[in-house]
Amino acid sequence: MKPIIKIQNLSKRYRLGGNGGARYATLRESLSGMMRAPLAILGRKGRASRPELWALKDINLEIMPGEVIGIIGSNGAGKSTLLKVISRVTEPTEGRVELYGRIGSLLEVGTGFHPELTGRENVYLNGAILGMKKEEIERKFNDIVRFAEVERFLDTPIKRYSSGMYVRLAFAVAAHLEPDVLLVDEVLSVGDMAFQKKCLQKISQMRSHSNAILIVSHNMIAVRAICEKVILLSQGQLAAAGRADEIVPLYEKLMLENVKTETVADEREEGMGIIRVKSVRLVNRAGTEARAFDTGESMKVVVEYEARQRAVSVVAYAAIRRPDGFICMGTSTRLEGVVLPPLEGPGVVELEISELLVIPGYYIMDVTFYDENFEFRTYFLGRKQISFQINSSLPSLDDKYGVFYQKHKWNIDDVNVNSPAHR
Repeated sequence: MKPIIKIQNLSKRYRLGGNGGARYATLRESLSGMMRAPLAILGRKGRASRPELWALKDINLEIMPGEVIGIIGSNGAGKSTLLKVISRVTEPTEGRVELYGRIGSLLEVGTGFHPELTGRENVYLNGAILGMKKEEIERKFNDIVRFAEVERFLDTPIKRYSSGMYVRLAFAVAAHLEPDVLLVDEVLSVGDMAFQKKCLQKISQMRSHSNAILIVSHNMIAVRAICEKVILLSQGQLAAAGRADEIVPLYEKLMLENVKTETVADEREEGMGIIRVKSVRLVNRAGTEARAFDTGESMKVVVEYEARQRAVSVVAYAAIRRPDGFICMGTSTRLEGVVLPPLEGPGVVELEISELLVIPGYYIMDVTFYDENFEFRTYFLGRKQISFQINSSLPSLDDKYGVFYQKHKWNIDDVNVNSPAHR
């Protein structure tokens, strides 16, 4: 079978400086740049001395019809650049991309939309940009609108749409293009869970019609669910490729290995920030600080904080997260009915977990103080995260059993089976 995408020795270089680094240009900026090109020749000598960034380096890939490929990696690994080169938004510096078939791309929220036009008008505009003929758009118009769930706002200018509405409409148009190749960047994470489920179902349907789909995502749950093959990029290079159940654990391990204890810092992005989480220590059953535990072992989370001013109505929150951000377990003083006294100056809060029932893997302990009078994610007072690992003496216990290992007993012919020999 002939590949639908063939990538040979692909490299993409950006020159830093001048315009603020290697960020991507918009269509308007690209057109402006073309108009200024004759004058820019005069400054070519000066640009040659600028530092270079190879966003992609020597990528070789073949994508077959019907494959759903997940592209993963840390921020700056080159994932979005790869999709932009494939979709011909930007030209490669070296190498080539051979594409056989019609392509549909959803790379940025609202790409191809005009904010002053209504949703109805933008369906026609965006469809035309993606290569759909007017007759095709009219034939699929009702299906697009129903899928996007924007019937009530169809004649409203999309500048008044939320980011979620943008994504729903953009994905609906791109998906109903019925492309031979669909490129999807991280924009799907903006939609709610119900819409994400609908998108996954649509992608599965497209796969059955031999469409090739490339998805850039940090959501490892979605990647595991729909991607039969995963490509791991690191610093612009192809680090690994293979089945999702092989590559995703490798990616998660690499993510946590890059997190050093001494570099974990407060993550106060918004809010008052009047509480500083000075340290988070994980203590095992022997009473010593540790970063590796066994499934079923106890853990004590010791949180040292400093309230820079008197803080009342404070809630302490802790969660065990996977590297992709998925919350495996969460608790708070508010949930358990524990009322913290007013916090002022230095102090310590401890959380005791009697049994760690998460399956083996790499995790992050997320500790947060927030004001119970405000929304948790927006108005947190102090936050810190620390990575750790869970092991198990049960050799077959892995993610195919879910997130938690629930203790249980098997009964066969009135014979209790619960020993390791029967597992």
